[in-house]
Amino acid sequence: MKALEEKILAEGKVLPGNILKVGSFLNHQLDVDFIMQMGQEIARLFADSGVSKILTIETSGIAIAMGAAAALHVPVVFAKKHRTGNLSGEIYTTVVHSYTHGQDYNVVVSRDFLTPKDHVLLVDDFLANGKALEGLIDLVGQAGAQLCGAACAIEKGFQHGGDSLRAAGIRVESLAIIDQMDDSAVIFRPQPAADGAPISI
Repeated sequence: MKALEEKILAEGKVLPGNILKVGSFLNHQLDVDFIMQMGQEIARLFADSGVSKILTIETSGIAIAMGAAAALHVPVVFAKKHRTGNLSGEIYTTVVHSYTHGQDYNVVVSRDFLTPKDHVLLVDDFLANGKALEGLIDLVGQAGAQLCGAACAIEKGFQHGGDSLRAAGIRVESLAIIDQMDDSAVIFRPQPAADGAPISI
């Protein structure tokens, strides 16, 4: 998505440890209109996949998941990183390692909201080593639901999580894939639809 690449170049900041800060529009302050545009693009990509539900993980994935869900007219379920008092009944649970925070989370989803009847699209803000998506895939499998694929706003291609998932036969669509980045340049993987050559800053 060319507009996302341009927004990353204009507003993003590369921090030590291969962290891309996009807090001005995606995971701290939300540019709602732009997030809805990203959601529409995800909906376009998966329009023929029969998606009945979107699954994401709290917290940063929720906004873009809602954008996609609004365009697809389906509910969003978000896996919680902690079991809370208002989460009663039987649950699915899995362990997810957060690259950004450097810790493991026991994420949970109520069995009421993920069932064998569901056709599930996974949506998240970032894809790095793929651990968050692997955890969500595990939850979908526990529910006996059908996995339609995964959509992410920004993929760090140099960490190969997306490549590993694709090699395993999972459809992964990322709106912007970064193949290389440092404090002076961000190099994007060329988009299939003649999106142009890699861009540097």
